Amino acid sequence: MKKIILFFSLLGVLLVTSSCLNEMVGQKITVQKRTGEDNIFEDFKEVNQRKQVEKAIDIVKNADWENKKVEMTSYADYQFQFPFKNNSENKIASYSLWISISGENLEIVTNSDRYVKLTEQDSANLYEILTGEELIK
Repeated sequence: MKKIILFFSLLGVLLVTSSCLNEMVGQKITVQKRTGEDNIFEDFKEVNQRKQVEKAIDIVKNADWENKKVEMTSYADYQFQFPFKNNSENKIASYSLWISISGENLEIVTNSDRYVKLTEQDSANLYEILTGEELIK
């Protein structure tokens, strides 16, 4: 009887663990970096750590976005994408990212005419997640 209870307990733990892991499959951020002076990007980094992905998504999601089309004076420094769920539909969110001239803030633009200039703290945190380096001031 003890073996049966132990077996079903272990089976239950495995089922719960596997369902939690399945939720995180595909949860990653892909980052591309601009090469040279042209608008050409190459794969730079993939962020797979769950806490980092969640923190980056929170920063972007909770930013004070403006609905306006902006014309930046140069090509983006980075591009990044991550999957998100919208009304039980999986989509990919794509962003173009610039480092401000002062080097203290990140500016992000989407394809759907949304713009945000992140706070210094959010900029530093997001930059570190996306590049693995500190934002140089």
